[in-house]
Amino acid sequence: MGKALYREHRPLALSDVKGQSHITDTLEHAIKKGAISHAYLFTGPRGVGKTSVARILAHRINDIDYTDDSTHLDIIEIDAASNRRIDEIRDLRDKVHIAPTSSKYKVYIIDEVHMLTREAFNALLKTLEEPPEHAVFILATTEAHKVPDTIISRSQQFSFKPVTEDEAVTHLRTIADKEKMSIDDSALKLLAVHGNGSFRDSISMLDQLTGFDLDMITGQDVARLLGVPNNDILEQILDALTSNNVEKLFDSMQVLPETGGNPSKIAQSIVSLLRTKLTTDMQSLPYNWTVRVMKDLLPLTAGNATFELLEVTLLGAINIHETTSSHVNNNDIQAQSETKAIQQKTNSQPTTEPAEIPIPSKANPTIEITPKNKNKLEVGINAPLDTETTKEEAAIVSTDSDDSWSVVLSKMKTNYNTLYGVLRMATVKLNNNELTMNFKFDFHKKQLTQVKNMKIFQEIVNQTYGKKLEIIMLVNKSAAEKKIKSTSQPKDALMEDISNIFGGAELLD
Repeated sequence: MGKALYREHRPLALSDVKGQSHITDTLEHAIKKGAISHAYLFTGPRGVGKTSVARILAHRINDIDYTDDSTHLDIIEIDAASNRRIDEIRDLRDKVHIAPTSSKYKVYIIDEVHMLTREAFNALLKTLEEPPEHAVFILATTEAHKVPDTIISRSQQFSFKPVTEDEAVTHLRTIADKEKMSIDDSALKLLAVHGNGSFRDSISMLDQLTGFDLDMITGQDVARLLGVPNNDILEQILDALTSNNVEKLFDSMQVLPETGGNPSKIAQSIVSLLRTKLTTDMQSLPYNWTVRVMKDLLPLTAGNATFELLEVTLLGAINIHETTSSHVNNNDIQAQSETKAIQQKTNSQPTTEPAEIPIPSKANPTIEITPKNKNKLEVGINAPLDTETTKEEAAIVSTDSDDSWSVVLSKMKTNYNTLYGVLRMATVKLNNNELTMNFKFDFHKKQLTQVKNMKIFQEIVNQTYGKKLEIIMLVNKSAAEKKIKSTSQPKDALMEDISNIFGGAELLD
């Protein structure tokens, strides 16, 4: 069995370490001067060279030749993740006073030191306070904030930085050439982007490509490997977000699972695209909105995201865009003002005649006012299905004369953006003590019926309406059937797609 590429090309000297010259140059100078510290603390993200530099340093200060497979009795490596108890550290404390077997220093490399228990840290601290002259500790961690200040203050701290895309691409090209791999620059750049500043992660992905039997590995090949959508799909998603087009967003998202997309990689790709646009053309997108969306998407890039979570986050981005975008259509503002005036006038003077009032907006929607009885009116916004705007997706049907549902939406929008993104997709109807909500997709119903979300929503509804309402949630069967009729796919295949994307295709009357 051959070595993994990241091990095959692991640096064996400080001069071989890439992207951390601020550390390697300092250590090199200290070694030449003989200024060896009794404790070092290496902090930084994974895969940037902390352990490699620790091993190289341990061998250099002992003047021992270093290879990746070399072992030495006076260089002891401890994984704190599996040796975190006080017993292991007490054993170390007892043995640290034993002189080295053949070297000048006995070096202890403790990886992921933040995993030690509080008691273990206290035991380690006593050793660091009065270490033997022959003992050197090299501590490494990806979470420096979890290391006690008492440990940090007794160590020389070196902060490793994430590698830049250019540094990663250059290093990957060197490895690819040594391995005689034919791979273009777009593929290497994609590996660098999705390596998240980690050499090891980028090289591991490059290692997977060695199994490709291709004359030239391209960016598209890497995208398929990683589950990353092509730029056209990403641009469609971004266009849907910036145009507040919910239906277009759903259509774009529906393609992703079918192409083997990875939700975390998709989130990372969107963040990268937004960052590029922010740095190259700051006028193309609202600054505050762009930064907020990037911030909301970043947690999803950690590797455990689902399509449902990605979709809800993007729906929330449309909501954010509505409230922060500086590119507001004056006609839309006028339409909203006229609509509000019409609703107020209608509520104060009920009519017995159906009426249609045109609104001067891009999609030319209409307000329909239909009497249910003398005291109840049903008000809704209707627009063509093929319109570019998405206000029809957030149609509100309200039978309460004081428009309490708008108050509910306003409160959710202010305090719970993501839930508001789901609620605005529903139509609602109040009948005595029952509030009936109808969703287009079962996915949105499932999001709202989660215990935590439902508790928040129920409290706001009760508070706004001044009484406890029974909330009934349905899925609009007619909308799903309309979707089926508009496609050439067999019904069963489409229902399977809906089930895969929205968490089930159960349609209720």
